[in-house]
Amino acid sequence: MLKQGLSVKIGQSLSMTPQLQQAIRLLQLSSIELQQEIQENIETNPLLERVDDTSNEADTNNDEQTTDTSVEESDVIPEELNIDTNWDEIYDSDWKTSNTGSSDTSASDLIDTLHSAPVTLRDHLQEQVELSQLSAIDKEIASTIISYIDPNGFLTESTEQIFSSLEEKLLIEKDEVDAILQYIQHLDPVGIGARDLAEALLLQLKHYHSDHLLFNSAYDLLKKHLDLVEKRDYKSIKRELKLDTDQFENLMKLIQSLNPQPGDIYIHSKTDYITPDVYIHKIKEQWVASLNQETLPELQINRYYSNMLSTVANKTDKAYLKNNIQQARWFIKSIDNRNNTILNVANAIIEKQAAFLRYGEEAMKPLILKDLAEQLELHESTISRVTTQKYMHTPRGVYEFKYFFSSHVSTTTGGACSATAIQAMIKKLITAENPKKPLSDNKLTNLLKEQGINVARRTVAKYREAMNISSSHERKVFV
Repeated sequence: MLKQGLSVKIGQSLSMTPQLQQAIRLLQLSSIELQQEIQENIETNPLLERVDDTSNEADTNNDEQTTDTSVEESDVIPEELNIDTNWDEIYDSDWKTSNTGSSDTSASDLIDTLHSAPVTLRDHLQEQVELSQLSAIDKEIASTIISYIDPNGFLTESTEQIFSSLEEKLLIEKDEVDAILQYIQHLDPVGIGARDLAEALLLQLKHYHSDHLLFNSAYDLLKKHLDLVEKRDYKSIKRELKLDTDQFENLMKLIQSLNPQPGDIYIHSKTDYITPDVYIHKIKEQWVASLNQETLPELQINRYYSNMLSTVANKTDKAYLKNNIQQARWFIKSIDNRNNTILNVANAIIEKQAAFLRYGEEAMKPLILKDLAEQLELHESTISRVTTQKYMHTPRGVYEFKYFFSSHVSTTTGGACSATAIQAMIKKLITAENPKKPLSDNKLTNLLKEQGINVARRTVAKYREAMNISSSHERKVFV
């Protein structure tokens, strides 16, 4: 029995030809990765070209007719590629495409990059230091301190360590480092260079609110009872500071006006530009998917080189041309297969989720990979690869294919509701809540039950957290 199992496994591996591996890999690439893959193949295979790269507009079919007589029967490309298999059982799916971009950068490109680069917190602080009246030694101390300030604005090294690193070089005293740190802590944005949260908040409190009626209470709270703020132990805060309700609410508004991460305004998140793979249109009351042609360059066999196959005499040259023609054909066929599979999956998704396109998230239906796999007669792993890093442009926005899949939750009527729809309901309820009396997870659970949705409180909490929505205690505002 062991020997038989082994022979089956070997048979599977042998059936995965390089051409089939390529077809599978193309299927899971994003549109951007596909463009890179196409360019690499064009650069390495002279027989493959874009239709718009040549003035000879002959189509691929004519090219194939020219060279078919020189291609052996065993090399004929099948109409359908058998890419539908559970690849994880055979291959490591972590295929990676190489980036062959040039390392040379022109001066103008470098200048454009410098001008477009976002200003970091350290850049902003360093600029203020350079424009100051500090001495050269003090500026060097300041630069060293700034190098130890993280993107959120906190000092990550002790002044003792900073002094130790500069003592012999600059012949300075420890109090000089302390003085320059105090100088930096008053630069913009206020609160920079703090060693902990309490210090960051206190620096802002002193700078902005030194004349506030509740300054002393706020100072005591941050200096002595910050743990109560973090725990949101409001009763203990009122008791320790001897505040009435109005004073307490005004104090909390003051504390909430302070920034716990003073450097975060200089944290630049990377902007991701998504190119949709398909567009969704409504034609005669029916939703239809179409491929984004801008991401699909038309490819063909180079006629000039393919015609040489019938005239070249050198065996090595003939074999080279023949091999590259066949590789180009496989590549074109693999891309066509990828496009057709993506389109079929997209149409199956919008057929299942037509209510979402019309009414929004609350109308999302339960859908799992197995549902589409059975409908399209494909393996679940194939559906998984097709729906990863593929995007759909709909009238309601751009979504990754995977967005349309979610588990189901029972309703009181015996039906089912998708997890995505329930999340939308929770978000809608929280958006409409009274900020002074936010809805607890228990209350949200009861409100959902009133709408016929049977869901546990812990599930509501999980969905809320998945949407990065704070708990009711943290959402409460004192306005």
